[in-house]
Amino acid sequence: MNANLAVVQQVQQESLIRIEGLSKEYKMGGEIVHALSDIALQVSHGDFVAIIGPSGSGKSTLMNVIGCLDSPTAGSYWLDGEEVSRLRENKLAEIRNRKIGFIFQGFNLLNKLSALENVELPLIYRGIPAKQRKEQAIEALRKVGLEDRLRHRPSELSGGQQQRVAIARALAGNPPILLADEPTGALDTRTGVEVMSLMRRLNEQGHTIVLITHDLSISEQAKRVIRIQDGRISEEGGGAR
Repeated sequence: MNANLAVVQQVQQESLIRIEGLSKEYKMGGEIVHALSDIALQVSHGDFVAIIGPSGSGKSTLMNVIGCLDSPTAGSYWLDGEEVSRLRENKLAEIRNRKIGFIFQGFNLLNKLSALENVELPLIYRGIPAKQRKEQAIEALRKVGLEDRLRHRPSELSGGQQQRVAIARALAGNPPILLADEPTGALDTRTGVEVMSLMRRLNEQGHTIVLITHDLSISEQAKRVIRIQDGRISEEGGGAR
């Protein structure tokens, strides 16, 4: 094997996320919008990365690409050793289900289901047997401190507790990466601090986290801060160590 090729393959295996020369273009009103331009990014196992930028900076587009919700126009994206940038939608859906735990600003819980049932949902889609599914969901809720709220529905929980259920749902099945989109955006300041404390604790336990935010105080709690502006990124130090 060529020595250079061997080095590249080793780097790809060590990186959970590796993005090279990635660009994304959209057509709007007959014009081409360059949402992302020549992005290069690497995230290792156990990392905690915050991607920060104002509205229109490209951070949502980058999140969609990282989350396999969209494909780049050009460039390469390896996720957990697999090149995913050219996969069809059905294969991307498979990757999303197995390898990415999503945490959304709006929680996205089903009101008719209990906390336990909400956390079990992604495991159902993975075809995990009922007994194992329940055990994994309970363990995920225990990790976020809600083992005593298994049967409560979202309407019976506070905003902070609902976000903890959403985090537990993302944890269920232990996907390689947690992708959090403005996870404190719908919470008051005190509850947001509690949720970020939980995120840091999960990272200390070995979970890899990529967090999207427009809030500098939130981004500074990550180990690394990636700033995006006009579709281009630069890296600066994070506040957490």
